[in-house]
Amino acid sequence: MRRHTLTAIGACTALAILVAPVLAHEYKVGSVRVVHPWSRATPPVAPVASGYLRLINTGEAPDQLLGVSSQIAEKAEIHESTLTDGVARMRPLPGGLTINPKEAIELKSGQAHIMFIRPVRPLKEGERFEATLRFEKAGSIKVEFIVQGMGGRPTGTNGHEGHGAPTQ
Repeated sequence: MRRHTLTAIGACTALAILVAPVLAHEYKVGSVRVVHPWSRATPPVAPVASGYLRLINTGEAPDQLLGVSSQIAEKAEIHESTLTDGVARMRPLPGGLTINPKEAIELKSGQAHIMFIRPVRPLKEGERFEATLRFEKAGSIKVEFIVQGMGGRPTGTNGHEGHGAPTQ
């Protein structure tokens, strides 16, 4: 009986170690937390790829995501999608994206997101790539994006809204 219990505990521990990085990953720079950066796989000729994540400002003052860079693409920009009079538009936010104190912003499809322009290669499900986020006050931090399937949604279910649930 004891042997089976130890085997089961060992198997559960190994599974948790393997699965945990896929479910959610988090970074902190200054008063900003960056939660679960992810992207979708792209077809071979895609001119762009998108990046999604959650930003939480734990500080007492606003901060701003000013820019993004990555070797996965020739250029990366912070974009905003809007729907005005039934017409969808996407535009870069050259001034960045403000995160107010004690607030969270979800970068997701159909809203603010990161646009990786002219990827150097297609993104494949299961791989990871690095990007550097640059904040006005918190500074810069390297994060790792997890690539999910083309129709992918965030896989983390650790209490973040939108993680593991469809987003519109």
